Amino acid sequence: MKRPLVYGIHAVEALIKRNCEQVDEICVYGESRNRRLKGLIAECQRVGLSIRRVERSHLDTLSGGERHQDVVVLLNSTAAEKLPLEQWLDSLNIPPFVLILDGVEDPHNLGAALRSADAAGVQAVIIPNDRSAQLTGVVRRVASGAAEALPLYRVKNLVRTIKLLKQRGIWVIGAAEEGEESLYSVDLDGPLAVVLGSEGRGLRRLTREQCDRLINIPMAGSVSSLNVSVAAGIILYEAVRQRNHLE
Repeated sequence: MKRPLVYGIHAVEALIKRNCEQVDEICVYGESRNRRLKGLIAECQRVGLSIRRVERSHLDTLSGGERHQDVVVLLNSTAAEKLPLEQWLDSLNIPPFVLILDGVEDPHNLGAALRSADAAGVQAVIIPNDRSAQLTGVVRRVASGAAEALPLYRVKNLVRTIKLLKQRGIWVIGAAEEGEESLYSVDLDGPLAVVLGSEGRGLRRLTREQCDRLINIPMAGSVSSLNVSVAAGIILYEAVRQRNHLE
């Protein structure tokens, strides 16, 4: 099984700040002159993490040719450990705020959606095991630290998971072009799960049928749809506005 990786200075900085216990090995290019990387190395040493200096070609191999900014972190087994979803729901002492991504296959879109979710205060993200990008190094880099901060639950049966959320009193709102209600006319306060579909197909039929309501984002221009990560940001921040009772 391929070991999980984090690469890119911003993502590694977030990992060291929030979950340094997940670090197994830190590899850096030995001759890098990047000031931010030097600062990151100093922080790693300050918290007692050892650094392995390697050739850039080794980092290229580890990252699969992706842009790594001269640093790659190999994670240990604790990186996959988190409370089971039901226990996590039971542990919350505030109304749940969850993002569900139904079949987002582009890793850059998944990473960007995670970044928006973390910025908006979402407490967890749920994705299906099948027909979805997984938590790769690319996703972590694009997420810029959000992947290390947010619990990401991969579930075998998304419909069953949505039913579980509804049984716990969580209002499930799906975003779809055919949604009959505007985002700005729906109450998004209280326990909430926002569901977004894939880049091309949107929400799958069974997922759509489980949503309590379907909403649309009003569009004023000539385009008919938005990138899924952009749509996530718009909807989540409208929820933030309502949940914080802002004008």
